[in-house]
Amino acid sequence: MEIIDTHSHIYLEEFDADRQEVVSRAKAVGVTHMLMPSVDMSSSERLNKTLADWPNLCFAMIGLHPTSVNANYEAEMKYVESELERKSQYIAVGEIGLDMYWDRTFEKEQAEVLRRQILLAQKYEKPIVIHLRSAKEPKTYTDDANEVFLKLLTELKTEGCKTQGMLHCYSGNVVQAKRAVEEGLFIGVGGVVTYKRSQLQEVVAAVPMENIVVETDAPYLAPIPYRGHRNESAYIVEVVKKIAEIKGVTAEVVSRITTENAKRLFRLK
Repeated sequence: MEIIDTHSHIYLEEFDADRQEVVSRAKAVGVTHMLMPSVDMSSSERLNKTLADWPNLCFAMIGLHPTSVNANYEAEMKYVESELERKSQYIAVGEIGLDMYWDRTFEKEQAEVLRRQILLAQKYEKPIVIHLRSAKEPKTYTDDANEVFLKLLTELKTEGCKTQGMLHCYSGNVVQAKRAVEEGLFIGVGGVVTYKRSQLQEVVAAVPMENIVVETDAPYLAPIPYRGHRNESAYIVEVVKKIAEIKGVTAEVVSRITTENAKRLFRLK
C-alpha cells in the first residue's frame, strides 16, 4: 500500500529519542509522504530541520495555529507572510483555524487571523489545512467552530475568494461535512474514527471516498489499539482499515483513493 499521512507533527520533541525508528516504521507500512503543519514561529526551526533530514518524505506547511493567537499575533502573521513570499517549500497554509475549547480570550483575533490566512493561501495559490474545535458545551452556533468557519467561507466566497483544502481531524457532524464537501474541501480522517461511538464513523459513511484524506496528527490521537499512547505515522494503517470496514472495500482501495486525493490537493508527486 501507498499511504500519505496528511498531518504529522514528527518534528516535535516527543520524537527526539527515536525519530529515525519512527520514520522507518512508517516507511515499512507504506507511508510515502508525511505532511508537517507548523504552529507558530517557535516550531519553525524544528520543522525545517526535520524537512532537511528527510526532504523526500517530509513536506512543510506554514501557518499560525489558533491556540497560538495571542497579543503578539501581528508579528506571527508577518512571519507567515514573509515565509510564503520568500520560500517555495511550503505545500499549504496550515494549520490554521478556530479553537474555542480551552481559552476564548482571543476568539475575535482568531477569526481575523483565519480570514487573513485564507486570503494569503489564495494569493500564493496554496491549499489550507483547517483546525476546528468547538466549545466544550456549545449552546449557539457561535460556539460551534465548524459553523463559524462555514459561515466565514460563505462570506469569503461572495467576495470572490476560492478556497481549497482539508478539515484536519474532522470533528463536525454529517450535515456540516456534506456542506464542506460541496465547497470542495476534503475531510481529514484520523485515529478518532476507530473509537467506539465516534461520530466520525457516520461522517465517513456519508462522505464520498473522493473527498477523504487520512492523517495521524502524531503524536496525538492514536487509534485503537494504541489509544492512550504516543501516535506515529505507522499507525495510520489502523485508520485505513477502519475506513475500509465502514465503506465495505479493501484497505488497498482506501489507501489508493486517499493517496490520489492527497496528491491532487497538495500537488504532490
